[in-house]
Amino acid sequence: MTLTLNDVLTFEIMESARVRTGKKFLDQRYVQWISVIEMPVENFVRKNEAVLSTAIGCGQDLELFKKFVQDIIESEASALMIALGRHIFQIPQEVIALAEEKNFVIIEIPWEVRFANIIEDVMKELNGIQYKDRERSEQVQQELLKLILKNSDINTISRFIQKQIGCPIMLIDRKGVMLDQNSHRQSFIDQWKFLMMRENSPIKSPSSVAMHDPMFSKFQIFEIDEQIIVQMPILQGLGDAQGYLIVMLPPHITINDFLTQYRINVLEHSSTTIALWLSRKNAIENTKMSLRSDFVQELAKGDIHNWNQANSRAKLLGYNLKVPYVCIVGFAENLKTLFQKRKHDYATFGNWLDNMIRYIEEEILYAAQSLKREVMLTYQEERLLIFLEISGDKGNVNPSDFLDLVERRLRNLIPEVVISWGISNPLNTLDGFHKSYENAKVALEIGRSKKESVTV
Repeated sequence: MTLTLNDVLTFEIMESARVRTGKKFLDQRYVQWISVIEMPVENFVRKNEAVLSTAIGCGQDLELFKKFVQDIIESEASALMIALGRHIFQIPQEVIALAEEKNFVIIEIPWEVRFANIIEDVMKELNGIQYKDRERSEQVQQELLKLILKNSDINTISRFIQKQIGCPIMLIDRKGVMLDQNSHRQSFIDQWKFLMMRENSPIKSPSSVAMHDPMFSKFQIFEIDEQIIVQMPILQGLGDAQGYLIVMLPPHITINDFLTQYRINVLEHSSTTIALWLSRKNAIENTKMSLRSDFVQELAKGDIHNWNQANSRAKLLGYNLKVPYVCIVGFAENLKTLFQKRKHDYATFGNWLDNMIRYIEEEILYAAQSLKREVMLTYQEERLLIFLEISGDKGNVNPSDFLDLVERRLRNLIPEVVISWGISNPLNTLDGFHKSYENAKVALEIGRSKKESVTV
């Protein structure tokens, strides 16, 4: 629900008011605030604010009056209501022309009408609207919590949010990968992928649309090819964005029409709900990653001697040991140096290192997924340990091509990092995991001793 200038003019106290400019825009101008302002305007007027004024200080100075009205217009106020009869007896024609040119609403009010009574009636209406919107949004919050308690999937949560705000949304991780693909049509998914490829990452777009309304400060709003995108971060406990809630507005909806107080409340509740869902998902993934890491480490050290046992554990962890692998060992040469440049953003080197390794591992997994290859990896003893599928029905894969893909993606994310690599010969037996790991370590150390990155 919204309050328009047309609604305000139906109040009994506004019976004697006279609309001088912008009559055809009365239904399009929303009133979210109301205040009394005299000169100077400066930054005291908010967007969608109805401004009451006696224009004291302008006197008979036409240029000063025009400057006063121009400042109100630039503040994106809803309207200027001027009390006539003491300081201003007639609005100059030049000011009327300025307002008409800018499609701005000016309303004349008799001096006898008290500003306090107008403010009282407007605030009573606004408070009623806000109360109803708050009740509706709280009901939505309860429904979202029920979905979490029912262990609903992210697609179900996404569809529920879309229904509440009447507009398609999209949930993505911090790299822009869509989390709720099953809740969208293929055309919508293709549109997002196209934007991601062309813009690299719209979520980092610098071309934010300037918004003066403080209610919009929670959102990043930008435009790509006349497509307005509203973005809200999904925050972790420490304030880091672990994903984003994206709204791609239909062409017929403006940002002012869309971001009502009700929708803002719903999006805030939705962001909190999705953060809970992601936290639970991340906790499960972290447990899986720990088990997978232990398994890969045991393979590399030769601690597993029974093929059936190894194969059984691999299946539970989502790995396939029946394809040929090659071992790759990597060492990040300059992480401590990079930390010294950025340590003001992190509490300890350990916290920063955990984030860096997580980013590198994500890019390794993404590269393997792009090449449609099985991959097993862990980080132990300051080294990245990777077992990469290299051949089979899907064709041969050169490990160097895989590492080139990883390096290209890392240059976009952390361009200063330098990683040396050691690569072993292919393996095809259970014992081969340990032998190939040892060979890869030797190759890495030989390359490092020559102060070169090993890609042999």
